[in-house]
Amino acid sequence: MQHYSQQKRFLFAVDCIIFGYDGQELKLLVIKRSFEPFKGKWSLVGGFINDNESAESAAGRVLNDLTGLDGLYMEQLHCFTDPNRDSVERTISIAYFALIDIQKYNQQIDEDYHPAWFSINQLPELIFDHTAIVEMAKEKLRYKAALHPLLFELLPDKFTMPQLQSLYEAVYNMEFDKGNFNRKLLSTKLLDKLEDKDKLNSKKGAFYYTVNLKKYSAGFKTFLNFVPSQYINK
Repeated sequence: MQHYSQQKRFLFAVDCIIFGYDGQELKLLVIKRSFEPFKGKWSLVGGFINDNESAESAAGRVLNDLTGLDGLYMEQLHCFTDPNRDSVERTISIAYFALIDIQKYNQQIDEDYHPAWFSINQLPELIFDHTAIVEMAKEKLRYKAALHPLLFELLPDKFTMPQLQSLYEAVYNMEFDKGNFNRKLLSTKLLDKLEDKDKLNSKKGAFYYTVNLKKYSAGFKTFLNFVPSQYINK
């Protein structure tokens, strides 16, 4: 077998930034590291890439090991290559962000990892460069959500307009005008109105909506400029 001579071997890993929405706040899933260094400290979910798998396959495996789920929305974020990012050994990490409905999947989270959901605005101290990774993921999520309807991946099968507005406000850390928000969303034709209402949060009740899956797929090409550009990187 031939080898490239005099070339040092590096470790390759994946880190997964898992965003979730509980109906009120945008949250991040973190775990307690089970080995040194920084054993017991908060960390992103991650792992090393095996010889026989791609980075994307490794990220999918890590997510499946934690949640027991396949097919989560997942997208590559960035490749982190700072020589000093890992205090033990030179490790290059390819980061992915994923979206998960907390209410739907919370019971499947593997407790062996000591997982915990933290508000995206009240995160604990994370190991290595994980805080910087999360900040980049937040910016990417805001940018993508302004162009594509991917935030619907965070919602339950049926939801109200106030819940949807609350989600967008959580992501962008700002308030939207209710009338303008509703008009813009309904004009996309992505939502199907249901007959039943949520009567727990108001006397009048708010109609439930569901996503039209056919139009949702097309929406990734047509759902443009929903959020004003000045708020994307806020």
